[in-house]
Amino acid sequence: MTLVKFANGHKNHAVNPFFSDVFDSILNDSRLSDKLAGRAPAVNISETENEFHIELAAPGLKKEDFKINLDKNVLTVSAEKKTENVEEGKKFSKREYSYNSFTRSFTLPEVADHGKIEAEYTDGVLNLKVAKKEEAKVQAREIAVK
Repeated sequence: MTLVKFANGHKNHAVNPFFSDVFDSILNDSRLSDKLAGRAPAVNISETENEFHIELAAPGLKKEDFKINLDKNVLTVSAEKKTENVEEGKKFSKREYSYNSFTRSFTLPEVADHGKIEAEYTDGVLNLKVAKKEEAKVQAREIAVK
């Protein structure tokens, strides 16, 4: 087996300078990366003593558009929104389609209580609360010195 090393971050124009420049410009295009990043909603994940909080920024949707599934320890949130506007005129028909969807999956830790997951959609943000198991909650106590 042969190990081939590529220079990360360094331009290697030995093979074909045009080829390298084209790939650099495509892969480092900020507009392309913004479009790809914009397809999935932004997520905030936080933890308190009793539960985990997952917040997904998904404006423009309704609570009926979301589908939330739990398969073993993987929590999957998806949404699908289809819009079809049809305008009929004298001799023409105009149709505009709009289709938006996303899927995000989260692997829950072992301390998550799968039976106590709640979801609420308010002001364009989907809030998920995943409770922790009782034995996983931090028990605060004072230790006496002997």
